[in-house]
Amino acid sequence: MKIVVQEKPGCLSVVMPAYNERDTIAEIIRRVLARPEVGELVIVEDGSSDGTWDVLEALRDSDPRLRLFRQEKNMGKGAALIRGFSEATLPFVIVQDADFEYDPEDYPEVLAPLLAGKADAVYGSRFMSTPGQVRYFRHEMGNKFLTFWSNFFSDIHLSDMETCYKAFRREVIQNLILVSERFGIEVELTAKLAHARCLRIWEVPISYAPRRYDAGKKITWKDGFAALFHILRFNVFFNAKKAFRRPWEEVTGGDKK
Repeated sequence: MKIVVQEKPGCLSVVMPAYNERDTIAEIIRRVLARPEVGELVIVEDGSSDGTWDVLEALRDSDPRLRLFRQEKNMGKGAALIRGFSEATLPFVIVQDADFEYDPEDYPEVLAPLLAGKADAVYGSRFMSTPGQVRYFRHEMGNKFLTFWSNFFSDIHLSDMETCYKAFRREVIQNLILVSERFGIEVELTAKLAHARCLRIWEVPISYAPRRYDAGKKITWKDGFAALFHILRFNVFFNAKKAFRRPWEEVTGGDKK
C-alpha cells in the first residue's frame, strides 16, 4: 500500500556515521542536502585515518544544516549512531551511510508512514521486489538468515533487519538505551523496538546499489557471527529497565495499541 502525504520540508534529521569515506563523503552530503525533507545532517566522523575529517572541515560552512562531530579514535558504527541520535533535534530521524549504497531519493517513501501518523519506526527493505543492481548472493542470504533469527526471537516479521534505512519519530529513538558500539546496533535497535510491544513498525521497499568489498565495504563474516550473539543478547536476555529511558506511555501519550 503506497501512502501519499503532503511533503513537510525540513522535518528530517539525517544521522550519518562516517569512517574512512574520503572518496564518497562530499558527494553523499550533496545528495542528502539536496532533499527538501532534510532539516539537518548530523555527521559523526569516527576516527578516520584517510583524511575524511579534512574533507568535512572544508565543507563545514557550506550549508547551515550541516552539523559535524568527531570521535578522536575509531569506536564503531554503533557508537557513532548513538552519538548522532542524541544530537538530532527534528521530528523525524533517519540513518544514512556515507557511501552510495542507499539513495536519499527514497526518503519520501520511508518518511510517508511517519508523516501520515501511521508509524513510529520505518524500515526501508532491500528485499521487497524493487528493481536494482544484482546483489551478492552470499551476502543477501546472510542478511536473510540473520533477519529470520531476529524475527524468531523478537516476534516481528521483517524482511530486512540489517538495512541501513531505519527512520523513527525522534522521541522514539531517543527513548532507547543503546549500547552496541559496532554493527550489533542493527540487532539491538530492532530488538528494543520490537520488545516495546506498543510501537508501530512499518516496512517499505527501497532501492539498493551494493558496494563492492574492493571499494571499501566494511562488514564481514565476523560481524555476521557477532550479530547472532547480539540476537540472543538483546532478545532472550531482554531487560526493559536497561532498554528504555521512560515508560512508553509517557513517550507516546498512551495512544498506541
